[in-house]
Amino acid sequence: MADILYTYKNSVYANITNKCNCSCTFCIRSLKDGVGSADTLWHEKNPSKEEILQAVRDYDFTGFDELVFCGYGEPTCELETLLAAAKIAKEEKGLKTRLNTNGLGNEENGRDIVPDLAEVIDSVSVSLNAPDAAKYQEVTRPRYDNGFVKMVDFATKCKAKIGDVKWSIVDVLPEEDIEKCKKISKETGIELKIRHYS
Repeated sequence: MADILYTYKNSVYANITNKCNCSCTFCIRSLKDGVGSADTLWHEKNPSKEEILQAVRDYDFTGFDELVFCGYGEPTCELETLLAAAKIAKEEKGLKTRLNTNGLGNEENGRDIVPDLAEVIDSVSVSLNAPDAAKYQEVTRPRYDNGFVKMVDFATKCKAKIGDVKWSIVDVLPEEDIEKCKKISKETGIELKIRHYS
């Protein structure tokens, strides 16, 4: 059984599903089985909602103040579990909550999920991945048409409802693309975080 909760740097992470609606060319899943304290993040079968909620309740969060929803899948593919686990993290454990996402949760769930997220998620990091629609489709390979537009719309809605939202890109992008991403950051009013690819 893969780890449901694992630590990486200064946070505890929740690996609630291996489902994903993208197939990114640079995805860490294709390079190694685990991250941080987790030997493997590949679930033999995705854990049940009950197993995840119990894992959050049983975990000793001493020394940590945040639970981040990010594993080897897209957390919004298991929206109800995500919302329930975040509620427990906030109300029972007194933690801040962060969602690391590809930004296609509205498309995945067929509706605007941002109001629901806003009730239990304190901050959101959206993987921008590319500076325009064509490169985004090529690199991220989403299951949906117009993924770039939908991802930007999701991030903008999160900015309006949740406030603490960041774009993230990896530093392997060409300098020209990084500059274009900085422009998107300025246009949307959403801070850009450039992560080192490792």
